[in-house]
Order: sequence, then structure tokens, then C-alpha cells
Amino acid sequence: MSTQTDHKTTVFDKFPNIRTPHLELVQITEQHAHDLFKILCDKQVSRYYNLLPPEDENDCQRLIDYFRERFKSKTAIRWGIQLNDDNGIIGTVGFNHFTKKHRANIGYDLQFSYWNKDVIAEALYAVISFGFFALDINRIEAEVMEGNDPSIEVLNKIGFKQEGTLRQWHYWDDKHYDMLMFSLLRSDGEA
Repeated sequence: MSTQTDHKTTVFDKFPNIRTPHLELVQITEQHAHDLFKILCDKQVSRYYNLLPPEDENDCQRLIDYFRERFKSKTAIRWGIQLNDDNGIIGTVGFNHFTKKHRANIGYDLQFSYWNKDVIAEALYAVISFGFFALDINRIEAEVMEGNDPSIEVLNKIGFKQEGTLRQWHYWDDKHYDMLMFSLLRSDGEA
């Protein structure tokens, strides 16, 4: 998980694509609106997502614009997950927000047909390394709805520690939800 890259310019000068053995993490653009719609409309994927599924591809375009604006403002970064040598995305992964030298909140989603195939773990390893070394983050957090066992399993697998329950932390769709807080520290990888 620890490949350090020398960044002479800031990581926000140009969107940083990341290549792994099986994946390419890319900027989400207009050409991905249909893929994003397909991912987020799947009830298996959106079941524990704190957003209502998009009504159409225009909703996805607004989400893509939001990702782009957050990157421009240097407050967040979200990648599309592609299989190597494929232009379509099968999921997204990234930091919903971050504070340099301090902490970040990570999020991800993946087409159901790619669950349990180590795709999201491979993407997370790359993004975590980017966060620790390129963004100089010390702590990465993940908030997971209770019952989201697939997400809990992948976080445990890659070394996150469960810290506790945030009672009624999220409010959406007229309901309060408890969230489980997980974290990974840069020093966890050094032990």
C-alpha cells in the first residue's frame, strides 16, 4: 500500500489518474453519466447509500458536475473505477472531503456484479496510498450504515479499525441512521 510519488506540482494541477494491476482510476466525465446511472439505480448498491437513486442521467450529470467542482475547490476527489483497457466505469471511489495533514472521509460504490472480486479493495489500496502520500493525510475515516456487511468486510480486510457507533449520525429519506465509524491511520501501515 505504500508507493510514494514525488509530486513537484500540486496534485490539483491536473486530475490524477491512478493505474493498478487490474484497474484504472479516472476522472468521472460526461461520458460516464450512463454508467453512473446504472450503478446508482441498482438497489443492491444504493441500499446503504445516503442518497436517493437518480431519476435520470441528468441527475448523474449534476453529480458529475459536483465532483468536478469539489476537485477544483481542492476539497474532495472522486475517481471512476475502470477495468484496465475499458472506457466504462463500474464504480466510484474517493475522498468526500479532506484536510491536509489531518483527516479525510472515504467513500465508494461498485456495480453489484463486481462485488466479492477484490475490485473495491484494489481501488481502496490505491486511493489510500494517494491520500497518505500525495494529499499528506494522517487519518482516513469511513462511515458505514449498520448492516452493510459487504462494506464492513472490505474495510476490515484492508486494515481499518472500527472505533464505535455514531448514533443517529445520518438523516435521510426522513429517517435517522446509526453509522459505524472506521479509521485507518498512516502509522497503521508503518507498524
